[in-house]
Amino acid sequence: MKKNIYSILRGKFLISDDSFKNWRIIIFISVLAIIMIASSHSADKKVYEIARLTNEVKELRSAFVDKRGKLMRLKKESFVEAEMKKKDIEISLNPPTKIIVKTSK
Repeated sequence: MKKNIYSILRGKFLISDDSFKNWRIIIFISVLAIIMIASSHSADKKVYEIARLTNEVKELRSAFVDKRGKLMRLKKESFVEAEMKKKDIEISLNPPTKIIVKTSK
């Protein structure tokens, strides 16, 4: 038992006569580890991108709600009336009339 542990620690399994099988397994495991690390980095990059885009969507939604509220205030009749009074334009007392144009055949 002690001899086997010492041979592993000294690396005799890598330089013995039948070490070709050991090297193939070591290289295969190393390639798998590199693929796993690359996959992990790719997944982390995607998670960060999703978080950034989520924050951007929240900001844009907030700006949209703010602009929509401002537009609703600007469209109110009372606001339009106040703005027109500043320019000395008064509201018409006569309601608008619809003009109908008949085409002759």
